[in-house]
Amino acid sequence: MGKPAAVHSTGPAKAGLNGKKPMGQRVREFAVDFMRQWELQSMIWPGVIFMIIFCYIPIYGLTIAFKHYTVIDTLDSAPWVGLENFRIIMSDRYFWDSVVNTLGISFLKLAIGFVIPIILAVMIYEVRWGRFKKFVQTVSYLPHFLSWIVLGGMLITWLSTSGLFNQILVELGLISKPQNILLDPGKYWWIATLSDVWKEAGWGTILYLAIMAKIDPTYYEAAKIDGASRLRQIWYITIPNMKTIISLNLILTVSGLLGSNLDQTLVLMNSQNREKAEVINSYVYRMGMTQGDFSYATAVGLGVSIVSVILLVTANKITSKLNDNQSVL
Repeated sequence: MGKPAAVHSTGPAKAGLNGKKPMGQRVREFAVDFMRQWELQSMIWPGVIFMIIFCYIPIYGLTIAFKHYTVIDTLDSAPWVGLENFRIIMSDRYFWDSVVNTLGISFLKLAIGFVIPIILAVMIYEVRWGRFKKFVQTVSYLPHFLSWIVLGGMLITWLSTSGLFNQILVELGLISKPQNILLDPGKYWWIATLSDVWKEAGWGTILYLAIMAKIDPTYYEAAKIDGASRLRQIWYITIPNMKTIISLNLILTVSGLLGSNLDQTLVLMNSQNREKAEVINSYVYRMGMTQGDFSYATAVGLGVSIVSVILLVTANKITSKLNDNQSVL
C-alpha cells in the first residue's frame, strides 16, 4: 500500500494540540480587530487610563496598613509593624461602637429603603394620568440632586426646638414641650434612615420603571380576561418581571452594609448624638484626617473592604440559588 495522501488544512492556521490557536496567530487577529475598531477602542482607553491611575496604582498605598506611617515618612521608608494595627482594631471599643451603629443604620436602610423604591415605582407605573405621573416622578427625583449640605441644613432647622416637626407634634398633642430631636441619640438611627429614604427613594425607581416599561402588555390583557384584579396583576406579572433587577440591587445593597453615607453622617452628627451617629466611614475619616493616624485608618478601611467583598460574593451565591442558579453578576 502507498502512503496516505497528506491532508491539507483549508483554515487560516492549524490549532495547537490543546485546541487553542498559536499565540502569534491570536496576536495578529487581535491587532487586526483592534485596527478595524480603532475609533471605538480610542473611546475606551481614556476610561482605562483613568482607572489605572486612580483605582489601581493607589492600591499600593494599602501597604501602610501594615506599617507605622507618619506624615514625615514615605510609603517605602515607613517601618513595617505587621498585623499590629489590626490587633489594635480588635481591641478598640470605639471602633466596635461604630460597627454597631453602621450595621444598625444599614439594616434599617435595607429593610425600609430597599422596599420603598419598589413600591413607589409600582405606584407610579400604575398611574394612568400622564401629567400627574411626570409631576410625581419629578418631585420624587428632586432630593437626589441636592447635596447633603443642603438637605442636612433643612433637617437641622426642621428638627430644632422651634422647627417644623416640633410645631406639628405640639399641635397634634403628641408632645407637650418642644425638643431638639437631632440631639436625642436614641432617635438618630431613624433620622438617618428616613432622611436617606427621602433623598434616594425617587431616584431608585428609575431602573424599576425602565424594566416595567418593557413588560409585554398582553400579559395584563390576558390577566384581565381571567378576572385578575390590579393587585394580583402586580403580584403575578409586574413583580416577577422585576426579579432580576431586584436581585441585582439587593446584592449591591448587601455588599454596602458597612459603607454608611459619610456625607450624611458628617452633616447630622453632633457632640450629643455621636455615640449613635458615629459610623465606620466617619470613624476612619476622624482617625485619618483629624488625628493623623493614617496606618490605623487604612487598616480599618482595608478590613471593611474585605468584608464587603465577602458579603458581595455571599449575597450573589444566595441570590443565584433563589433564581434557579442564575447569577446576576
